Amino acid sequence: MFKLIKKVKELNPLVLHYTNNVTINDCANITLAVGASPLMSFSYEEVEDIVSIASSVVINIGTMNSELLNLYLIAGKSANKYKKPVILDPVGVFATKARTELTNKLLNEVKFDVVKGNIAEIKFIGGFDVKGKGVDSFDDDDDASEIIKKVAKKLECVVVATGKTDIVTDGDIVYKINNGTSKLKSITGTGCMSASLIGSYIACSEKTIEGATMGMLTMSLSGELANVNNPKIGTFKVNLMDEVYSLDENKLNKYAKLEMIKELSIV
Repeated sequence: MFKLIKKVKELNPLVLHYTNNVTINDCANITLAVGASPLMSFSYEEVEDIVSIASSVVINIGTMNSELLNLYLIAGKSANKYKKPVILDPVGVFATKARTELTNKLLNEVKFDVVKGNIAEIKFIGGFDVKGKGVDSFDDDDDASEIIKKVAKKLECVVVATGKTDIVTDGDIVYKINNGTSKLKSITGTGCMSASLIGSYIACSEKTIEGATMGMLTMSLSGELANVNNPKIGTFKVNLMDEVYSLDENKLNKYAKLEMIKELSIV
């Protein structure tokens, strides 16, 4: 799996973003830092053309814009049409009725390869009670592995739930990522950037779950390494980008705290 860090740089996949305007610059830069190529669009006119040449598509609903709601749906359907891996980041899905309705519409009409959110967002999508406010989760300290597995089986895709321990699962295999730092929650956009990293990796991976796991591991481990010596928050953000840029197999083998749990089949 760690070899994907080199493969991304070799293949330089084109990651198409339909994302929010708060973190769009950070998402573009993190995509470049890992070795992929970012492309951003808010245009209805070019959807077919642009999706057809993309390596993967990221859809992020963070900034609700009435004029763009249908664009996400068209982009998702186009990704399915051209067999491009597509990621959904349902930012703040539990915050408002409009976000909930949009997410449900997307999930009902688009086949997503990966759905990524914080633990509260993922639990909400699965129909479970959540503790959260706005786009923030207060469920981070709970071991939600079994719940996230149920959501993955329900959605029939890989699900990534971020928290104190990041969980990536297809409903059968579970990867737990124990790297990270609470400081990642102190700058805006780390969740959105994680979706960009996932999009970069799954475009180069034969197994979606491995690409999704590498995306989250890259963010969590880079955050942990960026926080060495406890820098101030502005320096931490710069360090984070630098760590993503310099991440390699040696660092992954040395520092990654990755646990895999596979459900045993009963014959």
